[in-house]
Amino acid sequence: MTLKNFSFSVNNKNKYARCGKILTSHGEVDTPAFMPVGTQGTVKAVFLKDLISTGSQMILSNTYHLMIRPGIKRIMSLGGLHEFMNCKIPILTDSGGFQIMSLSKLTKIDRKVGAIFNSHIDGKKFILSPEESVNIQKNLNSDIVMVLDECPKIKRSKKDLSKSLQLSLEWALRSKNEFGINPQKGIFGIVQGGLYNDLRLESLEKLIDIEFDGFALGGLAVGETQEQMFNVLDAIKEYMPKDKPRYLMGVGTPSDILGSVKRGIDMFDCVLPTRSGRTGLAFTWKGQINIRNAKFKTDNSPLDEKVNLCELNKYSKNYLNHLFNTNEILASMLLTLHNINFYQDLMRQIRKTIKNGTFDEFHDKYVNII
Repeated sequence: MTLKNFSFSVNNKNKYARCGKILTSHGEVDTPAFMPVGTQGTVKAVFLKDLISTGSQMILSNTYHLMIRPGIKRIMSLGGLHEFMNCKIPILTDSGGFQIMSLSKLTKIDRKVGAIFNSHIDGKKFILSPEESVNIQKNLNSDIVMVLDECPKIKRSKKDLSKSLQLSLEWALRSKNEFGINPQKGIFGIVQGGLYNDLRLESLEKLIDIEFDGFALGGLAVGETQEQMFNVLDAIKEYMPKDKPRYLMGVGTPSDILGSVKRGIDMFDCVLPTRSGRTGLAFTWKGQINIRNAKFKTDNSPLDEKVNLCELNKYSKNYLNHLFNTNEILASMLLTLHNINFYQDLMRQIRKTIKNGTFDEFHDKYVNII
């Protein structure tokens, strides 16, 4: 197989909203794109073939969790993460930076070394330096590698956020140096700075100087309001490189995605559609549905009669309500697949309306419904 070089192109624009294409050695990704989250090397409750049939073109897995279990050597023994999980589409791997925040009680930061974790599984000590994070991702054979950064809590003081930002910039440079020259893969820098626009612009400017293949916005979707998040995007959208993909990490709800695309974002990931699917919350074009609600016990209509995928339109709300209220595994499988399909249909409609110049109308019609 001839390996393709990593590349990105913008093919259509509607004001700040953009349609483009990412090329990788494992396939193409149309943007704006939503990546289902497969933290442990699997998207929970979904077969990969079914995931791909929804139109999913890239998934996200996590360096920290795969480092802990099953360990990188086991994955390398099969040739990488794609072979390990029988995945035919591109994979982006997060660096472990988010776990520095989410597992902060088990983590220490050493500026020169990196993050020192005590495993949340058995307490075993792991050191994740910027170099080690990049090497793990290279050994996983990720298509897109993320730099190791510190994802600070949004409520920290500006002084603390500035200090954290300088640490992340140091780690970004070390990550890029360790990545070296690898035309077949992309490495993304991560813009930090909390809700302070001047810090965000400082971070972006210095990351541009380091030269990355794409730029992510981190430290959002961590407790701020949607308005606060959009304010950050509005302040930085003019300064983001126009020829590189823009990735908003950990976002989000359908309305988050619509508003962020309007502000120039190209890539998204979030556990929301899969986690919601496992708990009985369905996303539809008429709004969200809690299928556990007693009113669905007599509703024999499908969640979406237009969806033929895996014959999802053959399952009534009545039946899905029964499956959830009896804790059947099939309930999680069906609703997770439905939600991922809804998200991918949303992305298809977003791309279509950007191309034909009607995205603003589409945004305004659905932003307060879905």
